[in-house]
Amino acid sequence: MDLEIKRLRSWMFDHALPFWATRGWDHVHGGPVEELALDGGPSDPGFKRVRVFCRQVYVFSHAYLLGWQPGVTHANTMCKAMVAHCWQGSDLGWAKLVRSDNQILDPTTDLYDNAFALFSLGWFYRISPTPDVLDLMHQTVTLIDTKLRHPKLGFWHQIPVKGPRLQNPHMHALEACLACFESTQDPIFARLAREIIGLFQSHFYDPTRGTLCEYFDDNLDRLTEEKGSWVEPGHQFEWAWILASAHKLLDVEVTDQVKGLIAFGEEKGVDHGSAATYNVILDDGRFVDGGSRTWPNTERLKAAVALYDLTGADPVPVLRPTLQLLLNRYLAVEPLGGWVDAFDQAGQPTAKAIPTSTLYHLFLAFAEVLRVADRLEAH
Repeated sequence: MDLEIKRLRSWMFDHALPFWATRGWDHVHGGPVEELALDGGPSDPGFKRVRVFCRQVYVFSHAYLLGWQPGVTHANTMCKAMVAHCWQGSDLGWAKLVRSDNQILDPTTDLYDNAFALFSLGWFYRISPTPDVLDLMHQTVTLIDTKLRHPKLGFWHQIPVKGPRLQNPHMHALEACLACFESTQDPIFARLAREIIGLFQSHFYDPTRGTLCEYFDDNLDRLTEEKGSWVEPGHQFEWAWILASAHKLLDVEVTDQVKGLIAFGEEKGVDHGSAATYNVILDDGRFVDGGSRTWPNTERLKAAVALYDLTGADPVPVLRPTLQLLLNRYLAVEPLGGWVDAFDQAGQPTAKAIPTSTLYHLFLAFAEVLRVADRLEAH
């Protein structure tokens, strides 16, 4: 593992962070760029997702906490841009999309994007613990707790409401509440986190099969059509890591669920020849999309670390091939610091651009691997 650890550390701190601090900043309008061309040059799709602002605030905040000194400046600049361009006030919360010039394009109050704003503020508060940041955290969580609250169970994924109900925004709201609780110890974040864990246990997760599905009806029952059986292995792994974090922070008992999520993900959701984690399968293991984006592979890393923290299970048999896959296939590009984000099932690249949003997944997963690296070496 020594070689892989050295390579990922160098990729993060020597290449990716400097690359995205310069090329990932919109030097004309401020804020992040939504994407770059595959050669690392500019690419403008005509919009920016608000979650990209949020994710970059997180990355630079965490990078500073890990010793990358420029992170504090970049996090502060990005957070100011996020608030200036994306915050619509306490009644509407954070927008969903802005145009390339940062004017609001889609004002939808979306749980996923508001959760990421909350997540980013929770991390930014660790390096800038000011009343203004805390106030924005409270306004955001209050919006989620009231305006986005569903009258029966859980939360609307967006207002105005459109389409089936979704587990994924709930997952990121849980992740955000845990980050904010760790930063502030405010009980409102613990309360919402416990509520969402309860929804996972009672509705999102099937313990008999170890599956987490994506699409639900108004009562949070799985849709009866095929989409109700869709499983994203990356989300199996991501939930496992988030639940293990909740165990550490809130002392909730989730070991069986973490083991079940990972067991199904490893058995049905990974091509053990290439080590790639599939994008979408059915809950019986059949393929919906046998390709593999970057992020499901990063979530597999985090799940292996989570299981190690929780049970002591050796993560190296998962970490080594997954890191080699990421470093040799996805990240082996010029200029270093970018990536090819998507490959088909045969291992052929399919990405048309470099999405900025992927840095959040890579950085968090690599930070988790580095967190346990010394303990693994001691063994």
